Amino acid sequence: MHYDRLKVFTGNANAALASEVCENLGIDVASAMVKIFSDGEIYVQIQENVRGADVFIVQPTCTPVERHIMELLLMMDALKRASAQRITAVLPYYGYARQDRKDRPRMPISAKLVARLLETAGANRILALDLHAAQIQGFFDIPVDHLFALPVMIDYFKPLDVPNLTVVSPDAGGVERARAFAKRLNAPLAIIDKRREEVNVAEVMNVIGSVEDRNCLIVDDLIDTAGTLVKAAEALLEKGAGSVSACATHAVLSGPALERIEESNLKEVVFTNSIPMSEAARASKRLRALSVAPLLASAIQAIHGETSVSGLFI
Repeated sequence: MHYDRLKVFTGNANAALASEVCENLGIDVASAMVKIFSDGEIYVQIQENVRGADVFIVQPTCTPVERHIMELLLMMDALKRASAQRITAVLPYYGYARQDRKDRPRMPISAKLVARLLETAGANRILALDLHAAQIQGFFDIPVDHLFALPVMIDYFKPLDVPNLTVVSPDAGGVERARAFAKRLNAPLAIIDKRREEVNVAEVMNVIGSVEDRNCLIVDDLIDTAGTLVKAAEALLEKGAGSVSACATHAVLSGPALERIEESNLKEVVFTNSIPMSEAARASKRLRALSVAPLLASAIQAIHGETSVSGLFI
């Protein structure tokens, strides 16, 4: 395939991932200047011709969330004004995705607002990875390609052939994700019944399913403060689990997350590189990061070539 019109840009959120994506595509990262003024304003300049180009911007909206969202919005505005033919926002991590509904009085639906901002700034298409809620696709009036990290995770766990494996959903909302995982690993499914009293505070209530003498794998889309994860692991071990490991697509790891994981009885926690991990997290022997660059590169190749992306799902 010829990539004469294909250009892949990135902001400052995860330049390493963008470089790896381009390496898989056999092209260079397109040149753009994205810097911060002393007063905190963001300066953007696209440094090459994009007229008529098919442009992709790889930019997870991770911490600091507002800065990275603004970088993405300003880059799309600049590309639109420079006459790019199509602009695809590649979001390995979609910030504000957990605020996808109004579940209390006088609250915003932040995930919908972010979607409108992306469209207004000039996005013609969205390429997302493991959205917290699949219905977020409906917040957009432009095409959304929703990828899953499941194939990447399965390629890691299946060869391990863990004996007596049970896949565990950490809450009722993640059952569909965990069931898909369990099916591909030919393992039974268990569910953690929890009650969340406050934001970022979870209380584990019960374990549904048999986990005694089983090696449990907790499957989630993201791990933030790791409170839910650690309490879920404790509940499983109290029910007689032989060991507990975990995997999640997005390593948000805010606040005391790393400390909690290090002090827990978790055997291993596997993430993808959708969000760049801190130096301390990379140094941890309990954490492992798998690359989603080949997956994203294949999706970009399919979108650019106007072919189906359904072959990327298993």
